[in-house]
Amino acid sequence: MKYRPSEIRLRRKARVLEISFLDGAQYALSFEYLRVYSPSAEVKGHGPGQEVLQIGKENVQITAVEPVGNYAVRLVFDDGHNTGLYTWDVLHDLGASHNHKWQHYLDRLVKAGHTRTENYR
Repeated sequence: MKYRPSEIRLRRKARVLEISFLDGAQYALSFEYLRVYSPSAEVKGHGPGQEVLQIGKENVQITAVEPVGNYAVRLVFDDGHNTGLYTWDVLHDLGASHNHKWQHYLDRLVKAGHTRTENYR
């Protein structure tokens, strides 16, 4: 485990998970972003190129953050999704590569013909 968090805060009204790491990195990750980049097999598939585009997740809520040992959290979403384990390294990567990953997601939505109902990053 390369990264360790110093604080995790769920901001329901803003719909972001704020996470600070011991290395000084701080990220505010939207619920939608966390849902569409879930590390679960349902989203990632079972190998490269098997990712499943998540559509219509603009208003998804996180209803619970459950600790998993000293290495991860399980995020429970109000659409029933709860199978991804977000390790500290995964959360750090999602924060560090946010701009690139978010744009990739938006590009995939456009290519699929989906129009988002909100412009939240």
